[in-house]
Amino acid sequence: MFAPRVVWIALLLHCMAGNTAPAVEPLPGTAPLELEGDIASQLVDGVDRFLLRKIEEATPPGLQPRRAGPPRLRMRGPAPQPGNVMEAKRARLEHILGIRDDRLPFDAFELRVTTRDGSLIGKGTNYEIHAIRWPVLGVPGPDWFDEPLVYGEGLLLIPDQGRKPIADAVVIPDADETPEQVVGLVEGSPREQQIARGLAQLGMRVIVPTLISRHERQRRNRAKLSDREYLHRAAFELGRTLPGYEVQKVLACVDCFDHEASGKEKIAVIGYGEGGMIALYAAALDSRIELTVSGYIDDRRNIWKQPVDRNIFGLLPEFSDAGLLGMVAQGQRFVEVGGGPIVTLAGSGGAAAELRGTDRESALKVLDAAGIGRAPLVSLDAMRPKQDDPLPAIAGPLPDNDARQERQIAEIDRHNQWLLRESEHVRKEFMNQLDTSSLEKYEASVEPYRAIFANEVIGRFDDPLLPANPRSRKTYDKEKWTGYEVVLDVFPDVIAYGVLLVPKDLKEGERRPVVVCQHGLEGRPKHVIEGDEGAYHDFAAKLCERGFVVFAPQNLYIFEDRFRTLQRKANPLGKTLFSIMVPQHQQITDWLKTLPFVDGERIGFYGLSYGGKSAMRIPALVKNYCLSICSADFNEWVWKNASTRSEYSYVWSGEYEIFEWDLGSTFNYAEMAALIAPRPFMVERGHFDGVAPDEAVAYEYAKVRHLYAAKLGIGDRTEIEFFVGPHTINGQGTFDFLHRHLNWPKPGE
Repeated sequence: MFAPRVVWIALLLHCMAGNTAPAVEPLPGTAPLELEGDIASQLVDGVDRFLLRKIEEATPPGLQPRRAGPPRLRMRGPAPQPGNVMEAKRARLEHILGIRDDRLPFDAFELRVTTRDGSLIGKGTNYEIHAIRWPVLGVPGPDWFDEPLVYGEGLLLIPDQGRKPIADAVVIPDADETPEQVVGLVEGSPREQQIARGLAQLGMRVIVPTLISRHERQRRNRAKLSDREYLHRAAFELGRTLPGYEVQKVLACVDCFDHEASGKEKIAVIGYGEGGMIALYAAALDSRIELTVSGYIDDRRNIWKQPVDRNIFGLLPEFSDAGLLGMVAQGQRFVEVGGGPIVTLAGSGGAAAELRGTDRESALKVLDAAGIGRAPLVSLDAMRPKQDDPLPAIAGPLPDNDARQERQIAEIDRHNQWLLRESEHVRKEFMNQLDTSSLEKYEASVEPYRAIFANEVIGRFDDPLLPANPRSRKTYDKEKWTGYEVVLDVFPDVIAYGVLLVPKDLKEGERRPVVVCQHGLEGRPKHVIEGDEGAYHDFAAKLCERGFVVFAPQNLYIFEDRFRTLQRKANPLGKTLFSIMVPQHQQITDWLKTLPFVDGERIGFYGLSYGGKSAMRIPALVKNYCLSICSADFNEWVWKNASTRSEYSYVWSGEYEIFEWDLGSTFNYAEMAALIAPRPFMVERGHFDGVAPDEAVAYEYAKVRHLYAAKLGIGDRTEIEFFVGPHTINGQGTFDFLHRHLNWPKPGE
């Protein structure tokens, strides 16, 4: 019996040994990496937890002044007086809403009259209903005539028989309601939302403006977007927002009412749903308004789930609903809690979104957070039409709502396109404090711009970097190099992950340059290393074979909507995806500098596509990078994102996270390159790359070359390589550029 038992034990030990994972072989000086599964997925999940926690921490600021920060950009109107906290808050709110264009003055609303039809379209109990419009914004730019470009349109309810109105009001419907529905001329809005005709019965003059609808449609056979998201995309890139445009339309009405009343009367602005949002912003900005809001007040920490046109950059830390209510004078704010529209947007190329109505208990907590108790709570029953009041009678042809919507969309679109034309001049003025008289003076003068880029455009978290705590394991053992997966800690829940390639011919004590090779959209480190994947052609491995140390990081832009919703969560905080990726790269390069075989003064960045997008932003802020190469991405980026004429534009595509706040007024690619200067910078461009046409790339790059060569006298530090090819790594001129500027000999030298 003894011998069989020994055999059985030996077999058991052999099987156990066969099922044991091989020992992790780490890079010397690092701990073993024991993470299993898809580390890229874990990275995205960790960033998601981090951002959700930051949203939770974004508490209502009340009326406390915002902490000191970098200079604000393009504030319109007179500068706030020192110590005037409310004025400063209103100026800041105007800025993030994109309310920067002077409204056109007018002293009367225009009746929509033709030689065939009059403006009168309906008659109710003691009031008439007219179709109207009013001028709001002119053509952007200096020295233009004040010819209206953007109008408000809607209905005017006015006492009949020449009776003088007892007061004035603007009643703003939800985006999916027409003015005709909310005054009872056509079906579609319940009686409790027909406040406009209830006020008209009381003898008030009432304006009911048209909002841009949430109607979804295919755009150039590409993404399916709502009308609101379509306008939001270009506006956001140009420092404007759709809510900002609609607030301007409401405030233009207030201007006209106020002109007639000589400022003696408060003007009621009443909004429901999307109209409630517009009313709340308008009242927070303008003390002439007495606010009533219904179906909107809520905990705004879920704004990232709501329609993307509500995406206001930097809203949450400064302007929660509680904070906005606190900006409205006591006695001028009235809130009906609960209710609100229920909406689902599928996100077939656009941003998926939902509105579930507003929760009464959540709204009550907002009032408590505002420090105003329950005093603003009201029922709007007194404003609603009486149960026995008959619906107004149709007295003329009703406005064509579809045609009116098309006009309203086209006007805002045209205004955006004028802003796009003007944006180059705005950026030139913005950058006019750069001193190019010497490299030393240039490097000093560029720092304030770098701070603005970091804080106002990219967004910077105040959290200190954690100790890197490097963990690694060997995953490649090739003839000329060894590869290690590496994980570093960055912030709580946030890691950096990538693959380090180390040449095998390193000599004792030798310190070599590093090239950080960055993948594009939906990419992974392995794609730049092996398999001749797509556009990458193993360029990381090829560079390592040339003797460079190489690091291939995992960036955030992977897993489609999973990463795109990270941008949705970051933007209301005044942050972006790069608010995470910049500190990740800071940690990566800080760690690389500690490796005994790395020369920390020679770390270059080379990225393709979304990695090229990274090449414009990350080295601008991570000074450890001594050069940057942008491949298959460089172009006239603001035009690329804001044009509604160009077939190359992202306005038509599914990348709803791609739009960045206010680049039109601040940093196009030439201005981002100015933040990289005087470090070497290169563009790799295939003639048949569908990112942009050659002329757009060449036009924007010409500004970069002019800065380097003509102004700074360092023309040898920048170049562009055009090659006959598509959206791909070419690896010819760029490799030479790396050898030259990282001071590493080419093979055979």
